[in-house]
Amino acid sequence: MQKRKLGIDIDGTITCPTSFIPYLNKSFQLNLTLSDLTVYDLSAIIGISNDEFSKWMKENELLIYKDAKVVDEHVMDVLSNWAKVHDLSFISARHNDHFDITEEWFLNNQVPFHHIELIGKHDKLEAVKRHEIEVFFEDKHDNACDISVECDIPVILFNTPYNQDPVPLKVVRVNNWQEAKLWVDQYFKEN
Repeated sequence: MQKRKLGIDIDGTITCPTSFIPYLNKSFQLNLTLSDLTVYDLSAIIGISNDEFSKWMKENELLIYKDAKVVDEHVMDVLSNWAKVHDLSFISARHNDHFDITEEWFLNNQVPFHHIELIGKHDKLEAVKRHEIEVFFEDKHDNACDISVECDIPVILFNTPYNQDPVPLKVVRVNNWQEAKLWVDQYFKEN
């Protein structure tokens, strides 16, 4: 099998999309669940300004990243098997000054990787192109759509309540890493 280049987002894709919820609930005296997160913009959900949310993130993100749980029971098997035959590049909107805590999380959770790039913004197009990614994995709707259209590659979009808008043809919705593996393995057999 030919070695292929996979690009993978971190938060909400390999970490559980509920990772932020306990911290939001505690800080803002809320009782949110994942089903309440119907838009990606958390400031809109909790009713604060973007500036207030940015301040809250700066105060909480290291702890959230450090304590994040792996998304499902299948992700480790899938990534471990793929790491033997494919190149795994993790491309995240996290800021690069969080590289150490991110790498530590990967090592502590035994998540295989070949490369981690924290770009500090949601626009991942440049990184996807630079690394010549052939399939990308994402949870943010507009990122998935932009990457699939601009880079002309399939993007696996992990279903969440906050990414339910329509998607272009090359965006493939999945519910878990087992479904992602089945789709990607079949895609690579055919391409």
